Amino acid sequence: MPVIRRVKPADLFHLNLCNLDPYTENYDISFYLSYLMKWPSLFFCLEENSQIVGYIIGKVEASPGYLQGSEHYLPWHGHVTALTIAPQYRRLGYARLLTRALEKACEQQNAWFVDLFVRESNTSAIKLYESLGYSVFRRVVDYYSDDIGGSMKGEDAFDMRIPLPRDKERQHIRENGRNFRVTAEDVF
Repeated sequence: MPVIRRVKPADLFHLNLCNLDPYTENYDISFYLSYLMKWPSLFFCLEENSQIVGYIIGKVEASPGYLQGSEHYLPWHGHVTALTIAPQYRRLGYARLLTRALEKACEQQNAWFVDLFVRESNTSAIKLYESLGYSVFRRVVDYYSDDIGGSMKGEDAFDMRIPLPRDKERQHIRENGRNFRVTAEDVF
């Protein structure tokens, strides 16, 4: 039976099983610690048989005040920084459980929506997020510059969002978001 709980500092040494595919970012310990210190209520892991088999890292933030008049301004919202499930534990609904836990925690912090960035080529993740109710808000051109596909240019990211109850008028989602192009400089 899977158990979702908040991550503790000692857990950071047990996340390796989850980071075994090319789409999962691998961070150094200081990155994980900074999230654990700043947003402890938004860093969850999922255990199966006392082993961490998945985790989600999130934060809440808003654009800086100087952007308030900009079309790119973002109000208080949650953000999925990383979500990963160990390969042998995928397709069991664990990503859904972790995502819902993060959304609930963001809702408790009065966020308008939860967003995330996903590579345009990561069709499996896009389908997962769409099945959870996320939709593409905008395309961030050349957001990923690590050239995973060998094209010698950046890869586009989709900024995907799900509205939370505070956004009663659904003003932070849009139709045809894949066609709404912005640059990485437009993204806070």
